[in-house]
Amino acid sequence: MRNLQTLTTEPFDLIVIGGGINGAATARDGALRGLKTVLVEKGDFAGGTTSWSSRLIHGGLRYLEYFEFNLVRESLHEREVLLRNAPHLAKPLQMTIPVYRSGARSYRIIQVGMVLYDVLSYDKSLPNHRMLSRKTTRQLFRAMDADDLAGSAQYYDGQAEHAERLCLENILDAERAGATVLNYAKVEDIHMGDRRITGLTCRDMLSDTTFEVKTHDKTLVLNTSGPWVDAVCGLSESPVSKGRKIGGTKGSHIIVDAFPGAPDSALYTEAKSDGRPFFIIPWLGQFLIGTTDERYDGPLDNIKADNAEVDYLLKETNAVLPAAHLTREDVRFTYAGVRPLPYAEGKKAGSISRDHILHNHSKEGAENLISLIGGKLTTHRQVGEEFVNAVFKHRGESAPACPTHT
Repeated sequence: MRNLQTLTTEPFDLIVIGGGINGAATARDGALRGLKTVLVEKGDFAGGTTSWSSRLIHGGLRYLEYFEFNLVRESLHEREVLLRNAPHLAKPLQMTIPVYRSGARSYRIIQVGMVLYDVLSYDKSLPNHRMLSRKTTRQLFRAMDADDLAGSAQYYDGQAEHAERLCLENILDAERAGATVLNYAKVEDIHMGDRRITGLTCRDMLSDTTFEVKTHDKTLVLNTSGPWVDAVCGLSESPVSKGRKIGGTKGSHIIVDAFPGAPDSALYTEAKSDGRPFFIIPWLGQFLIGTTDERYDGPLDNIKADNAEVDYLLKETNAVLPAAHLTREDVRFTYAGVRPLPYAEGKKAGSISRDHILHNHSKEGAENLISLIGGKLTTHRQVGEEFVNAVFKHRGESAPACPTHT
């Protein structure tokens, strides 16, 4: 049994709301740097976007199209850190990009992107890319659609087959370092006073009782609740946020067993119908196919892949691998999640930046609240470091060296 009453005796230096990968990494970093830290999560740890991702540890090759070079460089560096620090959870993954003459991206454009990807990952341990001819591509992927095929590009990224385990290990490490971590602890009320958060009322979902989490003058509250960021900001009687912060997009995946023509390694290919990139990835003896990218404003607690998305992924997989003949009967299960991207009215879902923002609510009436907008599985460690540095800045103190690089 957890003793919730001990929470009410002393205030915390750092309060983290949300137990996905970014909240877990932040709590871990904070505890390791000596801050009295508490993390509260309304459901299972990693129960939201973390567990519904494509499970890739990647640099964001597609972000090069939008000239987000800093984001790609940061992501590639964090990919290397994770592959080095957690080889039992993050492993190299060979990716192949088929290139078609009629595709949205030419062989030359893909080659330029590959060179940039190698340059920006100058500190990597993975092999450089290689460009393959049409003949070599056909030899390696005999089931691949050969009509109009120009060749392919091969490179390496990473895969975390069990993203939930990665999150949980961050949680357990935070706890070992002295943090208090609570799942099934839902924030119900944010108490305000003199333009700052003075405490939280939380409900223990296991015992259906409430408890308080206290702050002091230098406490910083970090909202890492992903798609629920705006909902959390709305829990105070007086607003702590002006305007919508999250413009989530839905990503759905299907899981199928091995099928005729299934690749031995991952494919990163264009959908024939609309040119959108998607993955066909070997995963735990099956294949993970996805993802979609659609605006989403619906309920966040029970997100499902809809029929149109399932049909789209099946159709596009069959177009790339015609021997597959996949149908709905081949789908073992589906899953879907919402990317907590910044709200950007009028932008296409695929063009919204994947960079993360640490939004300080000082100008909106809450001087000790920062919300995370965005954030990816790959860069969770970096997000935690940035958040904890912000805590020490808020306290007017020099930040100790970050211990999570190694």
